[in-house]
Amino acid sequence: NMAKVISEIGTDEAKNSPVIIGVAEIENRKVLEDLIATGYLKSKNYSIIHYDSPDLRGIDVGFLYQSNFFRPIHHETFELKLWEENGMRIYTRDQLLVSGYLGDELIHIIVNHWPSRRGGEEKSRPTREKAAYLNTQIIEQIKLTDPNPKVIIMGDLNDGTYNKSVKEGIGAKLKKEEVKQFGVYNPFEQMAIDGNSSLFYRDAGDIFDQIMVSETLIKKDYSSYRYWKSGIYNKPFMIQTTGQYKGYPLRHTINEIGFSDHFPVYIYLIKQE
Repeated sequence: NMAKVISEIGTDEAKNSPVIIGVAEIENRKVLEDLIATGYLKSKNYSIIHYDSPDLRGIDVGFLYQSNFFRPIHHETFELKLWEENGMRIYTRDQLLVSGYLGDELIHIIVNHWPSRRGGEEKSRPTREKAAYLNTQIIEQIKLTDPNPKVIIMGDLNDGTYNKSVKEGIGAKLKKEEVKQFGVYNPFEQMAIDGNSSLFYRDAGDIFDQIMVSETLIKKDYSSYRYWKSGIYNKPFMIQTTGQYKGYPLRHTINEIGFSDHFPVYIYLIKQE
């Protein structure tokens, strides 16, 4: 089921399945190996980048890419170090950086799954603000070898586009014209304002799953890869049609074959041939 969804994301406008995929809540590498070996994805030549992280629930982020189109040259994980007020360590997901060539252009992707809202949004808020700060540190490291980098920040942030972690921590802007050099544009902020949702949190729709791009990807000329547009993949077969969760993402349960409690989000990069 998931392989079918992945193979079809973005194909309304593109001839190919997604070239680069960031994934969250991955139990282990074998899950990803099984996924890319299924019928829908087998012919696409997907490869895997995955590290085990210290998360207590045993879930990690991961990265899939079509090796015909993307060539990684560097990848590493960054540990998000958090402590409770009593000094106890909070073990959470690492952040994954993958740098590589899309065609002949170097791009850098940071895959995130920020700490949850367990214990309440307000109490857990500083953990996501620290996660945002770690993204800015990763970008500073990228700039040591690539001074004006093309960066994509993606993942389940467990925060909305309006939260301080995104607006101030990442410094993400609503409008392209607000983005200064080395700044970040968040196309999902307008999508949230327009009433779109990637999940339902406490019975309210929101977009916690976001893909943001650096200023280098929103320049007006299309001589190299630029951000074109974004989407939330929520086809009718992925939506609960009955009961109290009508309209929600159709999640996998003991009784029902489903997909996920989040809809996938995606962006297109395009350039002139």
